[in-house]
Amino acid sequence: MKLFVGLGNPGARYAGNRHNIGYMAVEAIASAHGFGPWRSRFQGVTSEGRLGAEQVLLLKPETFMNLSGQSVGEAMRFYKLSPADLTVFHDELDLAPGRLRLKQGGGHAGHNGLRSIHAHVGEAYGRVRLGIGHPGHKDAVASYVLNDFAKADQGWLEDLLRGIADGAEALARGDGARFQNAVALRMQPPKPEKPKGEAKPVAPEAPEAAPDTRSALQRLADRFR
Repeated sequence: MKLFVGLGNPGARYAGNRHNIGYMAVEAIASAHGFGPWRSRFQGVTSEGRLGAEQVLLLKPETFMNLSGQSVGEAMRFYKLSPADLTVFHDELDLAPGRLRLKQGGGHAGHNGLRSIHAHVGEAYGRVRLGIGHPGHKDAVASYVLNDFAKADQGWLEDLLRGIADGAEALARGDGARFQNAVALRMQPPKPEKPKGEAKPVAPEAPEAAPDTRSALQRLADRFR
């Protein structure tokens, strides 16, 4: 079994926050792939289903962000999973809005949700870093992440979540390159190609002038009229 965890804060007041993009990611996977209903377990809510050959448990911890590791650790112990089976979707200030990067292991870079998971299961798990951009000053970070995405963000956010759902099966089987390609195709769809052999439009020809049947003397006279 694989465990996909989306980080966020529970409750309607936080639902549209930038900090909750991890929740949004696993919700998009559940919806697109016909996962089962969400139910309360492991100090969070879970939904089960299959992505290709892999059985996958989606988890949204409801301990609030700073204690996410309690929920994740409980689920991993129950299913006897290792950090290699865990992938965490989380917001990333150091990536531009709409950018996505995969990371295996390493530090938590000050992210409180990851910090908590590190404390409970170690650091050798996978992460899907979801760019939300930076407000420009560290003192503005808390307010920025706990505010909703702006209306101008909705276009790229919808494309990003669809791309994550498109590539979820590849991610579950460990094909990170194919997963990232699925996201890229949603974010920057290829331009349609012109059919081969298509004829170029031809400008209409000007009608031919009628022959001038006037005599030379008549043409000369007409010039002075």
